[in-house]
Amino acid sequence: MVLAALVDLGWPIKELERELSKLDLFNYQIEAEKVAKQGITSTQIKIRIKEGKKERTLKDILSILDKSKLEEKIKERSQAIFIRLASVEAKIHGKSVQEVHFHELGGLDTIIDVVGAVAGMKYLGIEKVYSSPLPLGKGLVKCSHGTLPVPAPATLELLKGVPVYGSNIEAELVTPTGAAIISTVAENFGQMPPMKIDNIGYGAGQRDLPIPNLLRVSLGMLRNAYEEDLVSLIQTNIDDMNPEFYEHI
Repeated sequence: MVLAALVDLGWPIKELERELSKLDLFNYQIEAEKVAKQGITSTQIKIRIKEGKKERTLKDILSILDKSKLEEKIKERSQAIFIRLASVEAKIHGKSVQEVHFHELGGLDTIIDVVGAVAGMKYLGIEKVYSSPLPLGKGLVKCSHGTLPVPAPATLELLKGVPVYGSNIEAELVTPTGAAIISTVAENFGQMPPMKIDNIGYGAGQRDLPIPNLLRVSLGMLRNAYEEDLVSLIQTNIDDMNPEFYEHI
């Protein structure tokens, strides 16, 4: 949904594909289309993978990023997100970071999601990210480890220190990948800061839920206190006073 919101915000899909080509990874196809979620027009992205399920270690993913032709800043931030993911997985499963095998999170779609999110923010000139509190669903989700509660253990661990709230929606509203991205890139969580909004993007999820299954991103410029100050200028003409008195007025 992050990718979709950034594309909806104005990041050309061709630029997304160009950035991803720098990874030298194949066997995938990206499709973007306009959809409506409860009447709200948005962009939905589907990533079609042809390689089948493939587990990768943190070392494997860092190597892919190191060998890529991505800009250094994009490499570094993408690596930081995966290192954060690996640290959480290691803690949950009682292993070292080197022993962690990403299952679903090691797939091409996760690499595309992470690198795409970082590259998209760079393209759009996004320097700071502020996030609202995150909604958490409920229920169960199936993964390679079996059936887990929602939110998944990795998601909750990644969201330590982040304001969240519960809901009655039986779905995974925040995935481990999404939690890793937002908890790494966001500077602050809470109310929207004073800003001038220039554009808005809506990224649609795949499922239809009782609420709009959307991620909304507002792009704009921060406003500071000086911009809010009122400055008054008083001018007058004096043509019949001795110039020696001007200094004292």
